Amino acid sequence: MTAPGRRSSTFTRLLRHGFTDPSAAERLLESAELAPIRNDPVLLEALGATADPDLALHGLVRLLEAQPDPAAQRQLLDTVIAAKPLRDRLLGVLGASSALADHLAKHAGDWQALVMYEPQDLHPEVEEFERGLAEATDPVSLRVAYRRCLLSIAARDVCGTTDVAQTAAELADLATATLRAALAIARAAAPEDAALCRLAVIAMGKCGGHELNYVSDVDVIFVGEAMDGADEGKALRSATKLASHMMRICSETTVEGSIWPVDANLRPEGRNGPLVRTLSSHLAYYQRWAKTWEFQALLKARPVAGDIELGEEYVAAVEPLVWQAAERENFVADVQKMRRRVVENIPVAEVDRQLKLGPGGLRDVEFAVQLLQLVHGRHDASLRSGTTLHALQALAAGGYVGRADAAQLDDAYRFLRSMEHRIQLYRLRRTHLVPEDEADLRRIGRSLGLRVDPVAELNREWRRHASVVRRLHEKLFYRPLLDAVAQLAPGEARLSAGAARERLVALGYADPASALRHLEALASGVTRKAAIQRTLLPVLLGWFADSADPDAGLLNFRKVSDALGKTPWYLRLLRDEGAAAENLARVLSAGRLAPDLLMRAPEAVALLGDGDGGTGLEPRSRGHLEQEILAAVGRADDAVQAVTAARGVRRRELFRTAAADIVDSYGTEANPAEADQGALVDRVGAAVSDLTAATLAGTLRAVVREGWGDTLPTRFAIIGMGRFGGHELGYGSDADVVFVHEPRDGVDDQEASAAANRVVEEMRRLLQIPSADPPLLIDADLRPEGKSGPLVRTLKSYEAYYRRWSLVWESQALLRAEVVAGDEDLGRRFIDLVDPLRYPAEGLGEDAVREIRRLKARMESERLPRGVDPKLHTKLGPGGLSDVEWTVQLLQLQHGWAEPGLRTTRTREALAAACAAGLIPAEEAAILDEAWVLATRVRNAVMLVRGRAGDTFPSDSRELAAVGRYLGYGPGHAGDMLDAYRRTTRRARGVVDELFYGA
Repeated sequence: MTAPGRRSSTFTRLLRHGFTDPSAAERLLESAELAPIRNDPVLLEALGATADPDLALHGLVRLLEAQPDPAAQRQLLDTVIAAKPLRDRLLGVLGASSALADHLAKHAGDWQALVMYEPQDLHPEVEEFERGLAEATDPVSLRVAYRRCLLSIAARDVCGTTDVAQTAAELADLATATLRAALAIARAAAPEDAALCRLAVIAMGKCGGHELNYVSDVDVIFVGEAMDGADEGKALRSATKLASHMMRICSETTVEGSIWPVDANLRPEGRNGPLVRTLSSHLAYYQRWAKTWEFQALLKARPVAGDIELGEEYVAAVEPLVWQAAERENFVADVQKMRRRVVENIPVAEVDRQLKLGPGGLRDVEFAVQLLQLVHGRHDASLRSGTTLHALQALAAGGYVGRADAAQLDDAYRFLRSMEHRIQLYRLRRTHLVPEDEADLRRIGRSLGLRVDPVAELNREWRRHASVVRRLHEKLFYRPLLDAVAQLAPGEARLSAGAARERLVALGYADPASALRHLEALASGVTRKAAIQRTLLPVLLGWFADSADPDAGLLNFRKVSDALGKTPWYLRLLRDEGAAAENLARVLSAGRLAPDLLMRAPEAVALLGDGDGGTGLEPRSRGHLEQEILAAVGRADDAVQAVTAARGVRRRELFRTAAADIVDSYGTEANPAEADQGALVDRVGAAVSDLTAATLAGTLRAVVREGWGDTLPTRFAIIGMGRFGGHELGYGSDADVVFVHEPRDGVDDQEASAAANRVVEEMRRLLQIPSADPPLLIDADLRPEGKSGPLVRTLKSYEAYYRRWSLVWESQALLRAEVVAGDEDLGRRFIDLVDPLRYPAEGLGEDAVREIRRLKARMESERLPRGVDPKLHTKLGPGGLSDVEWTVQLLQLQHGWAEPGLRTTRTREALAAACAAGLIPAEEAAILDEAWVLATRVRNAVMLVRGRAGDTFPSDSRELAAVGRYLGYGPGHAGDMLDAYRRTTRRARGVVDELFYGA
């Protein structure tokens, strides 16, 4: 008897053998059923070797209790102790699967299915499983027989007799035998239907690929034909009845549960199409309507049941179509869509636990292998396998995948599939989620041979293998391309030039010959630089392929690398700073503007890194910009040199702004795309406006210093107007301004006026001198009297003009007036002067409102370019920028005198203030805001993509796709983008008609 407070020796032994609840295990060992072998050391050793000793012991006791009599119990106990193969198999299953333990408790004699251990029993095929199911005559007996066969597969699996690939193949063979048995039951139930038709069952998916899970939908396609002399319509109806009955036999829940769902949704037209088609009907569909993913699915098609001859005819007929899929017109766009991982459909809480669909999951390996098969299987029949691991081996043998990469992927895939098998085996439920419960993780880890710290080891190995898959997923496509052009290892199998071109075309490159030349130039040789490029390029090529113009991305990368390749920091930056390489790839392939800005000063690549706290792409404040530009101006020898330096800073900062906009719009692997479109617009508008103001300030300083020294004879201020004053400049915007001056004491008006005009003319000239830097155009057309009026006026002249001659359009234009450079006191007095004009007391009169509406209608009819679709014109089209801005400005003119919040130069701020003041309902304000933001984003996108400003969507398909990518639309969705734009602006126009026109 054990002393109080001391643990028994049995308790201690149980702990040592891996039991987690030794007290419960001790009680089970004391049960009458185990009395004969309770103290046999063999039992504890065997239980301790299982995945879950507690579960195995509990299952064994239940099995003993279920035996019909003491003799049967004794037979089972004797066999367990005396026969090691049976002991390992039985206890291994009981310790890994509570579902199979339930089956054994219910069918107490089925344990004897594990006794056989002959060579032919080690690797059974379809015929052996058919014999195991031969006595099943109805759905219930079929389920019992199926579980009995499953017992032997699970036993070989958990004991290590078969590896994961063999287990998956056995499960597929068992599924084949089960489909045949189910079809036989269905035919026996309806012999008249069976007599009318030929019916072939084609396995798809994992069953077709000979790599099935323990619990998985079994994907099938049905092919039917009429028997000789039978009516085709009647025959197809009979075939459909048989197919439906066969599916129900496998899928429906009975007293013995179900087997697995049979899924026929991979058939032509999916669930909307007929369940059974003739062979000719299948071919007609695939030739005319099938999408790329359907040919990808057909890679695994395999006849398994019914009329095998008809099934083989089907496979022979569709096979040529499968291997022509890569030649289809939309193949590249389809591949780009398929490559985009579909994780948005996975609940956020599950993404990190998804073995199949999550990042670095099984689907990544399967997709990569299947894509390479489609591209290269056209000319290499050795790649035409439906089994993932066999195909991966063939790809490596042919040089289509690097051998080391293939070996790592093979290892990772086997581990992940083993995890998936163990997770499903426990309850025989279809799941691809890694459990969170520690007991479940412990059981899985131990079942995979991780015994020291099963939970920690399992998580570590799982994350390691998932990381390998994530890392290799892209490199798998691109590394062989580099091997093909670099040719560093003689004798190694590698891609031929033709195969390399095929792969590049399949991945979206329009000019594969040029792409290969670029790769050869970048990666050939034995220098350290070439070695680093070979490390970087596989990943970079994948990022380029994710864009609308991969060719441009690669060409631009070569140009930057040629310019910076000899600098010590460039390749080190890309290799060592995680963000830099991906940011560069996004920027170089998103359009023309950012690469053009970068090529003029390639050292700006350094801004893309994540050093200095990751602030490289953060916009700089106006104060910092002005300080840098004025310092550069101060160091220059003359005005030309000074303004050249200012324009250089402007070019660099435009690149910084464009790069940040692209990266935020596209997103990266670490950071998703910015969801708030308005925030993106505001950041660009503020950054470009601040940069323009700082550039004008520096240019003004340079001109004054060269012509007059420290002091100009007249005070001088620059007032921002239009989008400049509203902090809403885009990449291609001119700087709308008016100039104001005031003679200094003792200076006559004529001298002051001449000096002010010379300053303006010299500023405009210097900012437009042809150079490597983009020009800054100054537009002063919003001044009094427009182009007919003087370029510069004194403050008194403005006062006199506005008092006597001011028109309503000028009051509207002054809503955007803000001091941007020059004499701050003079600028402030100008603003004080115009405030009563732009915020008139008591608002506008009816005549003024009518005049504004008349001007707006005239602008719409006269200024819209000919031949342009008005609904897609971002500035003048219905619901576009002009509509929203004039509506907001009318509210400011009418109510700004009473509502301080409306006294702002910024459109979105004024709109929000109008909503807060109750002048516009929140829903209508949101509609206008959405349309204004979208139109502004489109204009920015057009400039980024084409390198020149535009108010309409590009007509070129690649440029249109690039605009779509910037706006968040995937490949092939340019039409959706245009529809969304029309829909958004149509709603906005409805609000404008009501608020602006009073309709």
